[in-house]
Amino acid sequence: MNGIGATTLLHALEWRYATKKFDSERRIAPETWSALERSLVLTPSSYGLQPWRFVVVTDPEIRGRLVKHSWGQAQPGDCSHFVVFAGKTSLDVEYVDRFLALTCEVRGISPAALAGYRNMMVGDVVNGPRSASVGEWAARQAYIALGQFMASCALLEIDTCPMEGIVPAQFDSVLGLEGSGYTTVVACAAGYRSTQDKYGGAAKVRFSIGEMVQTV
Repeated sequence: MNGIGATTLLHALEWRYATKKFDSERRIAPETWSALERSLVLTPSSYGLQPWRFVVVTDPEIRGRLVKHSWGQAQPGDCSHFVVFAGKTSLDVEYVDRFLALTCEVRGISPAALAGYRNMMVGDVVNGPRSASVGEWAARQAYIALGQFMASCALLEIDTCPMEGIVPAQFDSVLGLEGSGYTTVVACAAGYRSTQDKYGGAAKVRFSIGEMVQTV
């Protein structure tokens, strides 16, 4: 695998911006969206536990309702695909064991080989001190997925807009997440920028590498 090259990477990251106005007539092609969904699933997570669910909202009526709970921002309604990143609110032994069973199946190993790993996870996020803040831990994991999704989109020249300006509890209600064990963390609109978006050609404003990156 030779990779995409530094120039291609930086071009994609310079090209992307938080799109404020999408072209509501353009849709992401099915094969492209399939790759982006796979990029979400391939996101790394702590212990590999994947404490999230990605809700892809395509129904116009539901998206219209989400606009009302997004501080009136139009992106949920105008974009091609709208992704809600939901994090688990708790973890139990059954979930850990299901993950380990899948690991054994995929890698062809025995459960006994993962006994120590199981004890570590259960002793941390199920029964340990961190179990009381699993929701916060899962939210941080969801942001890893958000970053991977946005970078993947940029490489495919798909525009995105990450959205924290939402009302999570109302999103949960509209999407049927209440009582599911998952709760809305953040959302991201994906599609194609409108030529009318005044921010599309704006220069990026970033502090210098020397100020923001410390080498020790």
